[in-house]
Amino acid sequence: MPALPSLRQFGYLVELAERLNFRQAAEAQFVTQSTLSAGIKELETLLGVQLVERDKRNVRLTAVGEEVVARARGLLAAANDLAEAARSAAKPLTGTLRLGAIPTIAPFLLPEVLPPLREAHPSLKLYLREDLTERLIERLRAGSLDVALIALPYDTRDLHVRELFRDEFWFVAREDDPAARAKEIAIRRLNPGEVLLLEEGHCLRDHAIAACGPRRGAWQSTVEATSLHTLIQMVEGGLGVTLLPELTLKAGILKGTRLVARPFAAPAPARTLVLVARRTSPRLREVELLAEFILEQRRRGARPGIPALRRSATKV
Repeated sequence: MPALPSLRQFGYLVELAERLNFRQAAEAQFVTQSTLSAGIKELETLLGVQLVERDKRNVRLTAVGEEVVARARGLLAAANDLAEAARSAAKPLTGTLRLGAIPTIAPFLLPEVLPPLREAHPSLKLYLREDLTERLIERLRAGSLDVALIALPYDTRDLHVRELFRDEFWFVAREDDPAARAKEIAIRRLNPGEVLLLEEGHCLRDHAIAACGPRRGAWQSTVEATSLHTLIQMVEGGLGVTLLPELTLKAGILKGTRLVARPFAAPAPARTLVLVARRTSPRLREVELLAEFILEQRRRGARPGIPALRRSATKV
């Protein structure tokens, strides 16, 4: 049987592919630059092909190198899954769990979940990464995340999906906005030119546009925000109105502002919060346990003093 490449060598190659810099890749792998370079050269010798083009200024992968990297990511993810399956077989929600969450969920849901989770499972070491949905899914598929907290609709056809709860959108405007006088807002009456949205890349932008129905092609705002807090500042500054998920309102995102939230007339537009993981992941039992824990904390009202929003004129 011919000598086979090692997972360590594949790890060096994948790291270099992501950074295209030998020094940075070596630092990320906690080895010297010469060790990483030698490991990749050994990999090229074993495979009998050139994987990386090098000169004094640039590093790039060859066509074969790109293909090897794609397959190496799958091998590394499978090896990690195997190791995690062995570790978690004895006791769930122990050891390291790498959780990704999108910016429109993480700061509004996790603060009420993580403290009791640490208390209930002190042996769990939770590593959190906040990022946009697309990048979280890429990391999940590559094996650098175990589970991700995202919102649907989104393409999850090849992933295990555990639904959590429905999160309705609310209309948000200044107190003196004429539209804010209504107890409920008919979404079909919104003027697309007045609605402020997050910039491209945020799934919340797509959810808000999709929620507005057949006029979605008209929702092209000339002013876009990079975050929810920036969006709120823009609305408070009189630049327009917006749609915010109920989750953010319950967390007090409008506190200290001159903005009010009004519910939409039924059927209210909404997103669905879910946990996603690879279907082959050995952590699927833990995904289920984590989902049940999140739902239990919501049932218990883990943020006392923040009342449930009612479908009526509401100032938050």
